Amino acid sequence: MITTVTKKNMVTIPAEVGRRYGIKPGYRLVWQPVEGREEILVRIVPDRGESARRLLGKGRRFSPERDAVADLVAERVAEG
Repeated sequence: MITTVTKKNMVTIPAEVGRRYGIKPGYRLVWQPVEGREEILVRIVPDRGESARRLLGKGRRFSPERDAVADLVAERVAEG
């Protein structure tokens, strides 16, 4: 896929790329040059709402009812 840079240095994300990576209005793109090459790495940064939705439930395994140290010791014993 090829896009064209406008006079204001703007580009349009092809619809196929937007769908494939779930890029929506409000998302930001981080443009990072690749050292020693004529390439750019583009990273997708979701909006705050999407980031919050992705974090929901991630901390369940660290709940106050669990003993994280005991879990770690048991894990290490199981590993041998």
